[in-house]
Amino acid sequence: THYHELTDLPRTLPRTANWNVAVHEQAGDVIFLHKIVPGSANRSYGIHVARLAGVPRDVITRADDILSQLEADHHGPDGAPTVPARQKSSGKQQLLLFEPEPHPVLSELKTLNLDEMTPLKALQELARMKERL
Repeated sequence: THYHELTDLPRTLPRTANWNVAVHEQAGDVIFLHKIVPGSANRSYGIHVARLAGVPRDVITRADDILSQLEADHHGPDGAPTVPARQKSSGKQQLLLFEPEPHPVLSELKTLNLDEMTPLKALQELARMKERL
């Protein structure tokens, strides 16, 4: 682990120890060596792992912003690390990790063959789907 609070535990709790996954860093890329070694990690690789896992770019960018602020060692009056405010609103309330499942009505709408429907039948189908929203 890289969390300072946890890496200090072996000093006060003799039965604890730090272990981490060995990595090789080259030109900004991180290669996990699939080897567990004693000691604490010198930095966090969570954002890199998130990038490998396909987490959306907006989430990664925000995480990078927060990490930069935390690494700059900015603290509030109470001594707790401060999280940076967004520079400007992107219009989104919450960043999504994964795409939401499409609404069942959307799937049903995609299966309609409008070329073979009368205008009245199409309007009836649309009204039925609207009721399900």
